[in-house]
Amino acid sequence: MEKIYTIPVNEAFDACAEDNSKGCPFCEMYRDLQEKEIEIILGASMMEPDIRIKTNEMGFCDQHFSMMLKRKNRLGLALMLESHLAHIEGEMKGLNAVKKIGKINESCYICSRANTNFEKMFETAAWLYGADKAFEEKMKKQSYFCLNHYQKFLTAGKNVLNKKKYSDFEPLVKQINMDYLKNLQEDVSWFCKKFDYRYAKEPWGNSKDSIERTVKFLTGYEEDEK
Repeated sequence: MEKIYTIPVNEAFDACAEDNSKGCPFCEMYRDLQEKEIEIILGASMMEPDIRIKTNEMGFCDQHFSMMLKRKNRLGLALMLESHLAHIEGEMKGLNAVKKIGKINESCYICSRANTNFEKMFETAAWLYGADKAFEEKMKKQSYFCLNHYQKFLTAGKNVLNKKKYSDFEPLVKQINMDYLKNLQEDVSWFCKKFDYRYAKEPWGNSKDSIERTVKFLTGYEEDEK
């Protein structure tokens, strides 16, 4: 059942099934896509004229600039910035400068590349559920799907699966998230109670990182990504 386009989906679901602290498997896929795009852009491909033109025109968002700054290839980033700054200078001097600079501010080369590939993975995962019994078992081992990806996964399932398969798929995905949501609610509530003197001597349990886990569940965002 393994095909080239199913590999990253299977790998992410495997990784998150083995280590539930990783969280949402789609977030894991997106992190991997970002890392690969950054490796490519700071590697040999940064010297390719067609890619340099695109990076000059689109630039990068603050998150991906931050991720690139953490890499060891400072020269690669500097060379890319050199031509990007020259492009910005030309746009600022030309006609419709405000509009052109606004376009750069609203775009990111890595986001564009990663998002294009990422959107296909929801339907691939839904297709795998319908075609591969082993993948269904991997799904049952997931801790949760972050809220954004939960909605997209259910939508993909509705588009890809027949009615019979979807009637099994939807409650499974929902139950995974409802179970995690219930645990989150309990942990956040206990975290709040710990600030009441009556509970001061009680153990924290799993509540200490409940705020971070809740933000990660709601948004997919992790603090160390920036």
